[in-house]
Amino acid sequence: MTGSGSTVPRQFSFTTRAYTAVDDATGEPIGLDDVDTRVGWLLDLIAAAGGELVSRLWHPATFDVLAAGLDRQDRRLPAQGHVAAARLGWAPIYPAGVYVPSRVSRVVTAQVVATLRTLTYRDTAIMALSALFDPATGVVAPPIGSGDHVSAGFARGVQRQLVAFSRRSDGAQSTRLRITDLQGPPQTSAMARLSAADRQLARITVADRELVLTVKLPTSPAPAGRAQWRRVRLTATIPKHLHGRAITDWHLPTLVLDHRGLLWRCAATELAPAADLMAGTVAVGVDWSPSTLGAAATVVEGPAGLSSDYRGWTYDDRGLGIKLARLQAEGQLLHRKAARLTRLAATAPQEVRAQLEEKIAVLNEHREAVGVKRGKINRELSFHFARQVTDYAADAQAQVIAVEDLTTLETRGHGRVNNNRAAQSARRQAAAALAHTAAGAGIAVVSVPARGSSAWCPGCDAPLARPGGYHDAWCPRCRVGGNRDHIAGVNLAKRALLGKGKVTRRRGQSPAVRVAEHAPVRRCRDKNGPTRRRPRHRRVRRSRPIVTPRLGVTPNKHVPASQASVWDTVKSTPPQGDAGSRDTRISQAPATPVADSVRST
Repeated sequence: MTGSGSTVPRQFSFTTRAYTAVDDATGEPIGLDDVDTRVGWLLDLIAAAGGELVSRLWHPATFDVLAAGLDRQDRRLPAQGHVAAARLGWAPIYPAGVYVPSRVSRVVTAQVVATLRTLTYRDTAIMALSALFDPATGVVAPPIGSGDHVSAGFARGVQRQLVAFSRRSDGAQSTRLRITDLQGPPQTSAMARLSAADRQLARITVADRELVLTVKLPTSPAPAGRAQWRRVRLTATIPKHLHGRAITDWHLPTLVLDHRGLLWRCAATELAPAADLMAGTVAVGVDWSPSTLGAAATVVEGPAGLSSDYRGWTYDDRGLGIKLARLQAEGQLLHRKAARLTRLAATAPQEVRAQLEEKIAVLNEHREAVGVKRGKINRELSFHFARQVTDYAADAQAQVIAVEDLTTLETRGHGRVNNNRAAQSARRQAAAALAHTAAGAGIAVVSVPARGSSAWCPGCDAPLARPGGYHDAWCPRCRVGGNRDHIAGVNLAKRALLGKGKVTRRRGQSPAVRVAEHAPVRRCRDKNGPTRRRPRHRRVRRSRPIVTPRLGVTPNKHVPASQASVWDTVKSTPPQGDAGSRDTRISQAPATPVADSVRST
């Protein structure tokens, strides 16, 4: 039950790094570089064993078992990946003479089962779409049953795989293909999810705003026994933004190595205000815009029905969108250059091929750097957008934030460049950041259908006119209009309020409204939305340099320009009544003889 003042637990993630390390048995300090080396040995063992296990399980029978969700005794497979692998008899294999604790094997199997479970959905979709695929035309027929329906973007990706397979096999294929027929086993990431283990491998404690992680690490690349696995105690500082929050549990982190060394990807559970979706009477609709990341508008449900002032709010990305577009174009240019050099290197002589491969390596390195920079900007943009939208909803006293369902949203009709740019925007990351930030304020985030949100009138549900171009919307019947993104925000908020009693909830996803209902939204003059915040510049006193005014120079300029010629100091006497003019000279006598002498020459 949720009510006013109630709280619910929620999980969130953060990152941190260790600043000190000691041996848990002897207490001797260990250098962080040595810790990075030992963690690298652990990740190499996990990645090698995980890659071998995935290759061994890469056959249709594996996906049949995971799709059914039953073991050999027809028992339901547990959600924990390492327990499900133990039920099915899946165990990693290590090189001869290498000893690895059983808890590390748990980490390996948990990561492998999570990857295979994710690919099970793709395998099921490939089976359904391959039965509708025509090798002669390369077209997938529309699905017959509702169970075979997948998103349009996903279906196009599978269609490209089917076309490529048809070309490799000269058009001969079976009735139903599997994912193992179209692609090879995926690569496993070098990371260690310690949450799959227990206290025998790792444990975490909190003391004085610090996280202390005790974990077993190998002392050699190929440990031969238990003695070559020793416990290391790592200490990291809790980030400042977590101080003072009602955190009830700290979970074991995931260890990864980046260019700076060991990185902890941690998770924690805190108590957040409960969001009562059914009691929501004010909703904010967020429309994903092609020009900026998003725009919002407010709808209020009252005794007289739904109302809105139709005055929305547009997010200002502070120029980060332009920077992302530039980085995207730069990354694509580097990719094209590398692809062209790769084609040239395939038929080049040995000496030229070596030079081209060096250039290709440099281009790939630069492209990866551009990708890392884009990822950082996308994260900053997502959380800044989430903070701004949450503040807007809190100021409007909204209980619900409605966002477009990204699975039904597809960018098209804006040209190849704009479509690609909008498709690569961090919308899903921004939606996740919005759900996380809004939950901290007790506001529920609901996904609603996106179709027709900016094309239909919120009042009469008639097609909108575009008198001012693409970004303008106007309804001649209801006589309402404005920015098309603000109109879309009104439609999205309306759908959330009308469908709050028919919300579907799935594990790990935000609540969703599947059907778009209509009710007229009248335009009111009441102030529903918050007042726009205007930046206020702080006044700073600066001491001005004392400059002696010169003749012939405007007095209000503190740093006068250099005199170009003698004519710059000669000006006519100001007219009568203009004694207060800024151009009035103290005395014109010194300049007149000079001018006369120059004219006489």
